Amino acid sequence: MESGRIPAASAGPRKPPWMRRKTRGDVVFDVCNAAFLVLFALSVVYPFWTTIVTSLSTEKEATEMGLRIWIRDWTLNSYRFALSGYGNVGRAYLNSIFRTAVGTVLAVIVTILGAFPLSKRDLPGRNAVTVFILITMFFSGGLIPSYLLIRSLGLIDSRWALILPSLAAGFHIIIMRNFFMTVDKACEESAFMDGANYLQILLRIIVPLSKPVIATVALWVAVGHWNAWFDALIYINSEKKLVLQLLLRRLIQEMTLLSDPMNSFMASENTRIPSEGVKSAIVILTIGPIVALYPFLQKYFIKGVFMGSLKG
Repeated sequence: MESGRIPAASAGPRKPPWMRRKTRGDVVFDVCNAAFLVLFALSVVYPFWTTIVTSLSTEKEATEMGLRIWIRDWTLNSYRFALSGYGNVGRAYLNSIFRTAVGTVLAVIVTILGAFPLSKRDLPGRNAVTVFILITMFFSGGLIPSYLLIRSLGLIDSRWALILPSLAAGFHIIIMRNFFMTVDKACEESAFMDGANYLQILLRIIVPLSKPVIATVALWVAVGHWNAWFDALIYINSEKKLVLQLLLRRLIQEMTLLSDPMNSFMASENTRIPSEGVKSAIVILTIGPIVALYPFLQKYFIKGVFMGSLKG
């Protein structure tokens, strides 16, 4: 070693990236990145904010063109009309809550019970069952066979016609199966040595370790049930069993038929019921529960999807 030269190893540890002095290129990238994220956030938030503002607007302001950031006159007439006795929105809300809650719980249970055996590589016929499930993801019987099946089971005009057909979704079973396959096998082997059976292992080990994928599947199922209306249109005949989405769809269609001559019978312009405001109020009432539920499950969402898509 030449005298006076310091070895590279004695020069000290390198500084982490966040402690280094930024170059001009780094500053330009950060500015552009921040500007893009701000614009993207505005593109997502602005339509939602516009819908809220429109739902609280009078008829005149609701029908005005241009950017709608703030309004001069606030009114709850649109919400009063949407939540009035018309069509019994309250009962429809309860029907949708029942469908979403019961359907989500049962679907998660069925998905877990279907995915856990398929996660065992020594299961006889495992590949054949997996292929059969994959086929259902790409092909279905169609609308008419589905209706004939529901009618043969005596489920026409029954709330169970909205829940039972969607209990076992092939995509959800595959995602959950893949996640179960990532669980350390040593945990199961230790439980077997302690005398546990498969059901105990599933309930005490697999399910607690699989909260991300369970929350992800539950969110998917809940959103699907809450937004669904077509199956209720086909299978439900009683007004008292209508779900919120179908009732509000009917309300939107009727509000679309409203014209200015019909509104002219109102005494004051500020007390008129704006059709655009009612539509916006309906949208807010519809998406409110899902928007409130998502933040509690968001922390599990990315991890559940990522881990569930790894193993095959």
